[in-house]
Amino acid sequence: MLYLLDLIGVAVFAVSGVLAAGRAGLDLLGVLVIAAVTAIGGGTLRDLLLGRHPIFWIRDTRYLQVILASAVATVLYVRFFPPPGIALLLADALGLALFAITGAQIAEAARLSPLIVVLTGTMTGAAGGVLRDVLTNRVPLLLSGDIYGSAAIGGITLYLLLQRCGMGRRLAFYIGFAGIAALRLGGILGDWSLPTFRLAG
Repeated sequence: MLYLLDLIGVAVFAVSGVLAAGRAGLDLLGVLVIAAVTAIGGGTLRDLLLGRHPIFWIRDTRYLQVILASAVATVLYVRFFPPPGIALLLADALGLALFAITGAQIAEAARLSPLIVVLTGTMTGAAGGVLRDVLTNRVPLLLSGDIYGSAAIGGITLYLLLQRCGMGRRLAFYIGFAGIAALRLGGILGDWSLPTFRLAG
């Protein structure tokens, strides 16, 4: 079930990469590159930093097949229909939640400190979006006040605290997942944001 959800998350992030590439006016190769970077960028950085070889998408090429299929389907779809707005944002929130918690679990299985677990999970969930935004010349959501990386940090911290209090890992997973999704959805639907820092002058 988690593997299926992981593939769905890859597909959703690939779609968001295609839409970002389309708004930036990139060619078809650029579209595929941005889709792939968005979908697997965070997991790739995680595997490189943790020394996990082969990297997950090299070990299982189904991830690349999902990215390619999602990118082609999205390009064809938006030629005839307007791109989905809020639906994609909602799916992106679920993808962020899934990738962040599963990334945290991978770091946890490596017996790393709680701080590194939080950072690894946040990177897994958010780094692909950061790379997408940088490559398409946008200020990354992670840095612009959006409830994005902060949602991942909060949900992973909750996941770890619940286990520390004696809750089973599976239940803590679902609650942490729901926490990240709820915070991200609050940022999208409720216009929540972090305070920004500005210097006068």
